[in-house]
Amino acid sequence: MPENHELGLLLKSCVTLVCIETRDEPTLLRLLTDIAIGASANQHRPLFRWSVTDGLQRIDIELAPQPLNSEPTDVLGHIRAITMPGIYCLLDFHPYLTDPLHVRKIKDICIAFAKNGSYLVLISAAVSPPDDLQHFSASYQMSFPNEQRRKQIVQDIAREWRDQNGGQSVRSDRRALDMLVRNLAGLSTGDVKRLARNAIADDGVIDDSDIEQVMQAKYKLLNNDGVLSYEYDTAKFAELAGMRRLKDWIRKRRRVFVGESDNAALDPPKGVLLIGVQGCGKSLAAKATAGALGTPLLRLEFGSLFNKYHGETERNLREALQMAGTMAPCVLWIDELEKGLAGRDDSSGTAQRVLGTFLTWMAERQPGVFIVATANEIERLPPELVRKGRFDEIFFVDLPASDIREEILSIHLRRRGFPCDTIALPEVAAATDRFSGAELEQLVVSAFYAADAEQQTLSTAHLIEEASKTRPLAVVMREGIDRLRAWASARTVPAD
Repeated sequence: MPENHELGLLLKSCVTLVCIETRDEPTLLRLLTDIAIGASANQHRPLFRWSVTDGLQRIDIELAPQPLNSEPTDVLGHIRAITMPGIYCLLDFHPYLTDPLHVRKIKDICIAFAKNGSYLVLISAAVSPPDDLQHFSASYQMSFPNEQRRKQIVQDIAREWRDQNGGQSVRSDRRALDMLVRNLAGLSTGDVKRLARNAIADDGVIDDSDIEQVMQAKYKLLNNDGVLSYEYDTAKFAELAGMRRLKDWIRKRRRVFVGESDNAALDPPKGVLLIGVQGCGKSLAAKATAGALGTPLLRLEFGSLFNKYHGETERNLREALQMAGTMAPCVLWIDELEKGLAGRDDSSGTAQRVLGTFLTWMAERQPGVFIVATANEIERLPPELVRKGRFDEIFFVDLPASDIREEILSIHLRRRGFPCDTIALPEVAAATDRFSGAELEQLVVSAFYAADAEQQTLSTAHLIEEASKTRPLAVVMREGIDRLRAWASARTVPAD
């Protein structure tokens, strides 16, 4: 159904107070103007716009503003007294809804609708009518431009740039253009225009760097509460040692996830759960997954959701998940999942409600959000979350084997500009049994410090000496980690 028709039906339904939350005032006012102008003669109502800065102004025909009615009390008194029906759009009126006098005047206007036929439309980024007005009000949600409309907007901006640059056409390939159009989803018409203009204006080229900038700008527009964090630097699979099965699993599903495959028999991937020993690369795997899929990475820490007020934690989670859907396609990295879903016997029941909210979203969400959830303590996860079907696969990230330890050591040496061929990596790997990836990185750091203190070049001896001084977590907490590895051996897929 066209949006102007849907909103027009709402205004014809005798709902006297319409509340619309939007940051795109110009688009909404144009929509209302089209409705007012297109109405039949017997249904036509003049359309007025009010703001505290300009006062009241008729906008379905061009008339000058009336500063005389700029005060909220005055404009409500004017609307209440006038007998001619009209549609009155009150912009950013929400701060004035705390005044009992304003609430009473709005109520009087609504009650008198049968006599004067006047509608009030409250337009703001956030507006919620007080309890006394709930009976008269209805909310309306503006839809976002669909893919066809977004593509048209990008093409219009490209023509605009061409006209301003001597007829020079914007350069782009089909893949980059399609990605730009797709990643502008979930934004208002005004924001789509602004971000498309930003992508094109600099050099007249649409490429991968523009897609990344658009996603960063989109995240800043949408993220109001800070519950989700945008990870700007995603890793490459080359920076992730081992995990061959996980890498292969992701590569096989990439084309379907990003929309490059037209095979209807392939369901879009939903996500994976990574369980494993601390420090063995689960977080790096989440970043590398986003890098391999070519999508932005959003990080959700369950601990940041919790609020002491009843219901606020669930609301925080719903808003975070809604934003992830708006940012799609993206990877949603949920770090240390068990910390947010443990303690189901808490007196407030918050953890249980959070679990219910999360499971409902997992069941109902649209394709485009790929979950990478990480957990260290599988026994703390509720069974309804880890059953088959919630995640596409559950991978276990184990302590690195000898050849993987060599690979990890070489990655950290090369990252610091040190030639690996001067180090006997097999000897160091043999001396670091049960070391995690994080511990191997710290081993390299410590060895560099030791070599510097002796004013020597890093050597194999430095690395082995520092390894002998380290007691890895898998040794300190051997019983717990061995129990986890034994549990995972028959219940999960090895990541390597």
